[in-house]
Amino acid sequence: MSTRSEAEDAPDSPDESLALAYTHRGLTYPLGRSGPEPGQLLPLADGVGWTRSPVPGSLGHINLWMLDDDGGEVAIVDSGLDSAPARDAWEALLGGPLAGRPASRILVTHFHPDHVGLAGWLAERFGVRLWMSRGEWLFARMLTADRRDAPPPEAIAYWRAAGWDEVRIAAEVAKGWGRFASAVSEIPVSYVRLQDGERIRIGRREWRIVIGSGHSPEHACLVDEAGGLMIAGDQVLPRITSNVSLSLSEPEADPLGEWLDSIARLRELPGDLLVLPSHGEPFTGLHARLDALDGGHRRQLDALHAHLAEPRRAVDCFGVLFGRRIDDRMLGLATGEAMAHLRRLEVEGRAVRDVRDGTHFYSQA
Repeated sequence: MSTRSEAEDAPDSPDESLALAYTHRGLTYPLGRSGPEPGQLLPLADGVGWTRSPVPGSLGHINLWMLDDDGGEVAIVDSGLDSAPARDAWEALLGGPLAGRPASRILVTHFHPDHVGLAGWLAERFGVRLWMSRGEWLFARMLTADRRDAPPPEAIAYWRAAGWDEVRIAAEVAKGWGRFASAVSEIPVSYVRLQDGERIRIGRREWRIVIGSGHSPEHACLVDEAGGLMIAGDQVLPRITSNVSLSLSEPEADPLGEWLDSIARLRELPGDLLVLPSHGEPFTGLHARLDALDGGHRRQLDALHAHLAEPRRAVDCFGVLFGRRIDDRMLGLATGEAMAHLRRLEVEGRAVRDVRDGTHFYSQA
């Protein structure tokens, strides 16, 4: 998730946060600002149920969606981390609201562990296929297979390029490698590919796959335009901005450029959809949110450009981008996001890069 958040004003009264509908900054939350507890299933729309799975840290949860399929089956969208609390939540759900209902398929929006973590476990349990886009499935397979003990040389070079000192690099090396696999059950070898523009019928609803990128390689959103619903994953979140990082796998890519292009494509969707995000609560106001996400990144790019009046490393840009101290827990995310913004300025021709002893310094072009 992002190292940046968009602070919201406190409700005018203690009761306002419990109201049925809550409106703020162009977004309306028709169900208010609360949601189901793990193990509970909240009917959201005809044939669509909402539950939550616990995740550690400030996020606290990920939203999961249960879609009524033919013959009383249920299609599961996203799965939660592979952790004991998350498995307990699934056991409560399967022994309670979903008791006796087999799954028809497991759909995953993207490869991040809170989304794909228990997908393999669920697919094996129900004997059904995993459905993902190709890029996301490949990343999940690659990272779960990468169980080496020490970081590869490319990782050390990446940290040095961002401006990490040797003490910090040594501390990261001491943590080992392959932590992704510790939060993800085994990814099935076979899967069903989700492709942009494809239409999938699940029960009485038809969902169109809309692929975005930047936060992850081929993030799949599910859009039911006739029913007015969008399962947005992390591609559109109501109150925080999804992390957009320059990845170790593609250090010369332009993920922020891909993210901004994805926002432009998502603007073509109807503005009155009820958006079902992975974090936060269902909301309306898609176009307002997309405008805010786009404008926020562009303002940060301008501020960062001004900051490059003198040569800067990625670690020198945290104050401009995040406006708060970055501790060790957030260092990796902050580094990736700073590198993505610097790379975007470079692609736009507004910054140039100078490499000194493996460290990248950026300055105004």
